[in-house]
Amino acid sequence: MTPGHASLDWAGETLALLPERAIWWASDRTVLIADPHFGKAAAFRAAGVPVPENSHDDDLQRLSKILVATEARRLVILGDFFHAKIGRTAAVLATLAKWRKRHRRLEMILVRGNHDRHSGDLPAEWNFESVDGPWAMGPFSCRHEPRADRGGFVLAGHLHPSHALPDRIGSSLRGPCFYFSERVAVLPAFGSFTGTHRMIAQAGTRIFLIGPNSVMEAPRKNPRRK
Repeated sequence: MTPGHASLDWAGETLALLPERAIWWASDRTVLIADPHFGKAAAFRAAGVPVPENSHDDDLQRLSKILVATEARRLVILGDFFHAKIGRTAAVLATLAKWRKRHRRLEMILVRGNHDRHSGDLPAEWNFESVDGPWAMGPFSCRHEPRADRGGFVLAGHLHPSHALPDRIGSSLRGPCFYFSERVAVLPAFGSFTGTHRMIAQAGTRIFLIGPNSVMEAPRKNPRRK
C-alpha cells in the first residue's frame, strides 16, 4: 500500500484512494484508474504545439509503482487509454509495449471510453481485454461516462474531476479529486497532461482532494434543514 491514502467504505467494500490518482480494492487485488490519455503530448506535437515528450513516461512509472506496491493481480482502466489516433506514434507504442511486457502476468482490462472509440483498439499482442461499459465487477458497474446504473455502484471517469477549497485570504486551492455520490464515483484523470472539470459539493456527496503525497476529504455539505 502506498502511504497517504484515504480509506472509504462504499458498496460494502473498502476502497483505498491513492494520491497517485488510483483506487486500490484490496479484497479483489484490483487497481483502478481512469483517463490516462497516453499519446496526448505526441498528438499536440503533431499539431505543431510544443509540449514535453516525457509525460507518459512519468505516468507509466507512477502506475508501475502502484502495481508493485500493492502486488495487484488486475488493472482496470475506465476509459480513454489513448488520447487520439494521431498520438499513436512509433515511439509511444514502443514505450507502452515495453511497459506492458514488464507487467505481462497482470490481468488488464480497458473499459472503452469516447477517445478509445476514435483512436482504435489496443494492439492484440498487449493482451488487454477491451470491453464496452457497463462492465460488472463484484458490486461495481465499471464504465467511462458517469451515470447511474441499476446494475451496481458505478465507477467511472471522463470528467477529470477537480475541487477548490477556499483559504483564509479569499483565494482558493484547486486540485484533482475523487468524487463520490451515493451510487456513482468519478475517478480523477490519471494522465498528468490533462485538463480538469470543477466539481461542486452537493448534499450527500463526498469529495477527496489529492495532494502531492496524500488524499484528504473536503468538508461535506450538509442538507438544508426544513
